[in-house]
Amino acid sequence: MTQIFDLSGKVAIVTGANTGIGQAIALSLAAAGANIAAVGRTPAEETVAQVRALGRRADIISADLSSIEPVQRVVDETIEKLGGLDILVNNAGIIRRADSVDFTEADWDAVIDTNLKVLFFLCQAAGRHMIAQGSGKIVNIASLLSFQGGIRVPSYTASKSGAGGLTKLLANEWAARGVNVNAIAPGYIATNNTAALQADETRNRQIQERIPAGRWGEASDIGGAAVFLASRAADYIHGHVLAVDGGWLAR
Repeated sequence: MTQIFDLSGKVAIVTGANTGIGQAIALSLAAAGANIAAVGRTPAEETVAQVRALGRRADIISADLSSIEPVQRVVDETIEKLGGLDILVNNAGIIRRADSVDFTEADWDAVIDTNLKVLFFLCQAAGRHMIAQGSGKIVNIASLLSFQGGIRVPSYTASKSGAGGLTKLLANEWAARGVNVNAIAPGYIATNNTAALQADETRNRQIQERIPAGRWGEASDIGGAAVFLASRAADYIHGHVLAVDGGWLAR
């Protein structure tokens, strides 16, 4: 049974792999056998070192994913350095917070460009290669705000709703061509990005009371889901947005 989760010899791009969820995904994929291209503006040196310690190949690909300029280079460098491309995990993302009546065009554009525009064009560039080889797995990192509205994050909500929609669209186009496109919607995950919420005693209590599992998620919880969706175990799963949220959406 474990063989269908085996990623030995596969090559995965993971964006935003330097910390948190992205790092956990990269390490989980590597533990399952994959070689990793760690992509982002901040060099993921620690992630690469840990991947190599697992006996896998890993390379840093520096790229500012606030625009589509480096997208094709990221794919080309991955193939050149690691010998192929089988898995793409679109994890890189940003958020801006303000009341909707005060939200600026600059903050809108920055979030939409990184979280949605670049996500699509990375899917496109990777998808062309995967379609040509007749196989591939794409995992987009969505959000609970792909399902809910949230407050004070209009561009983030729009981008993550868009990520869910694009995941379904691309699955419709590429499923019959050997490429699986799915997404993960993380719940409240304990990372450096959520440290302030965890430190707020009142808000932390409210969050945990709302989660049926009664705890924050760990980044490794998302890593396990990514391994599943990148593996042969998910060959017949297309266009699905998998909530890994401790039951938050079921409440």
